[in-house]
Amino acid sequence: MKYVFAFIVLVHGLIHLMGFSKAFGVGQITSLTRDISKQTGAIWLLAALLFLIAGTGYLFKKEWWPVVAAFGVVVSQILIILSWQDAKFGTIANVIILMMAMTSRASQLFEARFREDVRTNLIQTHNDIPDLLTEQDLASLPAPVQKYIRYTGAIGKDKVKNVRIAFEGEMRSKKMNWFKFNTVQYNFMKEPTRLFYMKAKIVGMYVPGYHKYLNGAASMQVKLGGLWNVVNKNGTEMDQAETVTVLNDLCLMAPAALIDDRIRWVEIDDLTTKVVFTNRGHQISAILYFNETGQLINFVSDDRYDISDTKRYRFSTPVMDYKSIDGRNVVAYGQAVWHYPEGEFVYGKFYLKNIEYNVRELQD
Repeated sequence: MKYVFAFIVLVHGLIHLMGFSKAFGVGQITSLTRDISKQTGAIWLLAALLFLIAGTGYLFKKEWWPVVAAFGVVVSQILIILSWQDAKFGTIANVIILMMAMTSRASQLFEARFREDVRTNLIQTHNDIPDLLTEQDLASLPAPVQKYIRYTGAIGKDKVKNVRIAFEGEMRSKKMNWFKFNTVQYNFMKEPTRLFYMKAKIVGMYVPGYHKYLNGAASMQVKLGGLWNVVNKNGTEMDQAETVTVLNDLCLMAPAALIDDRIRWVEIDDLTTKVVFTNRGHQISAILYFNETGQLINFVSDDRYDISDTKRYRFSTPVMDYKSIDGRNVVAYGQAVWHYPEGEFVYGKFYLKNIEYNVRELQD
């Protein structure tokens, strides 16, 4: 679809050269029956250039292309109206281009909110003093948690102040089939913060989503084409649900941060531990399951709300694989599962693309 749209824009631009050629007597242009002045011909050339520039910008993922395309549509449509009998079908292309430009620009502005939130939080961590994680930091943790943190390779490395995580995968709901997504998120530890941005395509439509957890309050907004809200949630249930998600991220993606004072542990056995996390008035818990190697293999909580019906169900994230990135063993693939009364429902499959700790700048 990307190349089809670029083809439409570029060809539409080239067609406008006919008006320029007609005005300046270049070639035999019979499809335009009305005379065109040289001044108007120059405007036809301007429209052609705007579309050619916009199409090229679109192909190379330049942020400015929707604005250039919108100007091109305005100029083009004025010219089409002036030559309606000959050029009226160009309106179809203009409508397609304008709709794509509008949704792309709206999506850019939507994502800009996420990027600005990330920048603000990164600035707040710039002056944090590096501090190495040592065995002494693990002394109060249950034995399986200590073994897990050692397995991840966190000992002797800087304590985690923030983490950037990129996933790709698939999601679905009870009412919707699987769709593919790419996500990027930034988590901050000092003030538990989770900024999660998703890009997905559902039935061919671009659908971005932004989950935000800051100061104990959470919101989730998903926009069809970047323009129309299809999900816009916040409130107490959302706050608690995302508090569980924040703890899940700590356990799976930033285990070195499990030394946090807001976390309380209840020992169960050599391979199982209960974790209790309190933040901004929300207290949630989960059971962590480990294997003999020291890997965390599942996180199970009864405190997470399914926002689709604001009811609590058991929530788990079984992990199937680990891999090494920059000297740390990290989760490579995991699932997100709701345990409904009628049975387990896997609603998310997450494949780790990249993870980076203690980042200092926003990355594209």
